[in-house]
Amino acid sequence: MKKLGAILGILLVAMGVSFAEDAGLHVIKTYKIGGEGGWDYLNIDANSRHLFISRGTHVIVLEADTGKQVADILDTPGVHGIALAPALGRGFTSNGREGTVTIFDLNTLKPIAKVQNVGKNPDAILFDPSTQRVFTFNGGSHDSTAIEAATGKIIGTIPLGGKPEFGVSTGTGEVFVNIEDKGEMVSLDPENLKVKSRWSLAPCEEPSGLAIDIKNRRLFSGCGNKMMAVTNADTGKVIATIPIGEHVDANSFDPDAQLAFASCGDGSLTVAHEDSPDKFRVVQTVATQRGARTMTLDPKTHQIYLVTANFGPPPAPTAAQPHPWPAVLPGTFVVLVAGK
Repeated sequence: MKKLGAILGILLVAMGVSFAEDAGLHVIKTYKIGGEGGWDYLNIDANSRHLFISRGTHVIVLEADTGKQVADILDTPGVHGIALAPALGRGFTSNGREGTVTIFDLNTLKPIAKVQNVGKNPDAILFDPSTQRVFTFNGGSHDSTAIEAATGKIIGTIPLGGKPEFGVSTGTGEVFVNIEDKGEMVSLDPENLKVKSRWSLAPCEEPSGLAIDIKNRRLFSGCGNKMMAVTNADTGKVIATIPIGEHVDANSFDPDAQLAFASCGDGSLTVAHEDSPDKFRVVQTVATQRGARTMTLDPKTHQIYLVTANFGPPPAPTAAQPHPWPAVLPGTFVVLVAGK
């Protein structure tokens, strides 16, 4: 067993990964929110201290530091993601069930308008500061729709050649998105609405979550085969693979601490330190809670917010759902806050 461990350690170092001291993170708060329905992405406005959480047909807004609910943004059927444009005073939700985007006011937390026909099943959504455009990543139509953030006007659509998952922006004229069913990453030109590059993420499979180190030009993809792939944003080369837990769905990067995170549905949060652009150390695996696979990073406090609930037995398999999700127990939805 010791020999096997030594061999594993040598292999991980060869892949650009090493292990070191604990990062000192743990779950420091639990907000008991309750309510019905599922959830997907969450996002934080660090200045207003508002935490936005998708809840199936609506978006709840909490005070990030207390967990108190301050608003409920209704009529967002099948909502997946929330994008924020603080300089414009606007937020945007991707409503997967009806193929729309809700625009809401960041001050009043009330809807302003709804953009129709943005694509089939818009999933992740982001605001690109360089173009002042919002991009939806449409899982059903395998494309991305660009919307003028100030007016809600659809500018155009970019075919992606596969099912997009999460996307990130450099803020300087580049957008990257994982293509889950192809095991690829695509580099987009958000101004001219075209694909610039397409890269294989092998050995990463089914990439979902995505984060970026803008300064060092590194991309972090959460992969279905229990790894986080680190990609050079200039060449598309996978330079390291970091072991993580099962059922990852979100990634984040803290540029101040040089830490990359992967939140996994098995109840683990992997924390890796970027020693250099090509060298990474797994410094901690934080115990969270089963199902806590989506998260957002607070850049002010450096805390991580995750969401989950308690689960009962799964329903009986059907032809349409041969592997159904376990049933969520009513009233058990919580927000976990991980920090020091």
